[in-house]
Amino acid sequence: MNNSTDTRTQPTPVPGTAVQADAALQKKILRTIARKSFCTIGTASPIGHGHSAGVIYEAVDGSLWSHTLRSSRKARNIAADGRVGVCIPYRRLPAGPPFTIQFQANARIVEMDAPEVRALIEAGHLGSITGHGELEMADGCFVQMTPKGTINSFGPGARTLDLIRDPLGSGARSFRFEGGSFR
Repeated sequence: MNNSTDTRTQPTPVPGTAVQADAALQKKILRTIARKSFCTIGTASPIGHGHSAGVIYEAVDGSLWSHTLRSSRKARNIAADGRVGVCIPYRRLPAGPPFTIQFQANARIVEMDAPEVRALIEAGHLGSITGHGELEMADGCFVQMTPKGTINSFGPGARTLDLIRDPLGSGARSFRFEGGSFR
């Protein structure tokens, strides 16, 4: 059968390039961001030293929120330069690498007593990152990370068989994030 007429066959991109995610897949990826709670964030020091850290997050509207200590390396780096890289890994298949969703974000440090934080806490939106004594930490602060530009992923939207046959060329998807909610 000619692949150009086979509707079951997805286009195979050149390795290292991503297929544009359709609207349904974009929605699925945004829902996955909202449902997950762990990511790694990459920052850079003022002299360019890279740092990454795993954090627990809560997705609220179009941002990820995390709690940290103001004296932590990630908070100091974010205070100096609010650009971060975010990677959300998650297991979808029992074998092979985890799926990932990654993007760049604008990050900012938000004080514990800021009105917007209080409103989110009162509405019950930050429960998973404030339920272990975080609100009593004298050096505590919140980090708000808002995706900008393109959201890239590996795995979501690809057929399992395609991932097995061609892991480098079949799993990458991307789309422009124009803001809004993750749900």
